Amino acid sequence: MDELRRAMRATERADGLDIADIMRRGRRLRRRRRIGAGIAAAVTTIAVAVGVDAVATRPGPPDLPPGEPVATASAGPPPPTPTAAPAPTESPLRPVGTVVDSGIRYGADARVFFMVPIDVPELPRVTIGLVAGRRAPDGHLTSDFLLNDVSGSDRRAGFHEIGYDQQRAPTDTPVPTFGYFVGPAARIVGTVDGRQVEATLAKWSEDPQVVIFWFDPKALTPGTPLDGIIARDPQGRRL
Repeated sequence: MDELRRAMRATERADGLDIADIMRRGRRLRRRRRIGAGIAAAVTTIAVAVGVDAVATRPGPPDLPPGEPVATASAGPPPPTPTAAPAPTESPLRPVGTVVDSGIRYGADARVFFMVPIDVPELPRVTIGLVAGRRAPDGHLTSDFLLNDVSGSDRRAGFHEIGYDQQRAPTDTPVPTFGYFVGPAARIVGTVDGRQVEATLAKWSEDPQVVIFWFDPKALTPGTPLDGIIARDPQGRRL
């Protein structure tokens, strides 16, 4: 509104307002707002979780308060008509390989873990991410936490990123501490406060060298950082 008032004062002539100049200023203002909205949308979509869609909106011309003069023109193209933003839709989760049932239940829902494809242009050797999700009785999958490497390769030997529950307040669906290991792991043991906690393991159906693991929430409170973690092969040797 301040921009419009400045335009009207600056372009007032003896024979009235310079309508063409006011319209040009209005178009420049709309362009600047669209550019600003585009930058904000780009920042928002940098950290996108699986199952969350970003919806872009197209801002229309600013509304005028009652009693404010409106510049009109008898000729020239009509101003663009604002269009409604599309309704948000849920991105379908596309598990790669078998969905692993942890045996943990939240009412009728089951805590599950599964791999999904990811595409990070600057990390061409990172193509999969591990999801801690829930499966409803009808088979519908919900994602609670996506975990993926932020450097190197997703198939390098050893431990990869480990996921901790990010909720500050207790919830009815806490995410167990989880992750994956690449190698012939038969046991994975974490240490916290001087005690050892053993993880449950499941081999990924698409690559048996990829071992998904998680800790029972009753043995390790979700969100509790581990002091250390080791993996051992079937002969008990440390990997």
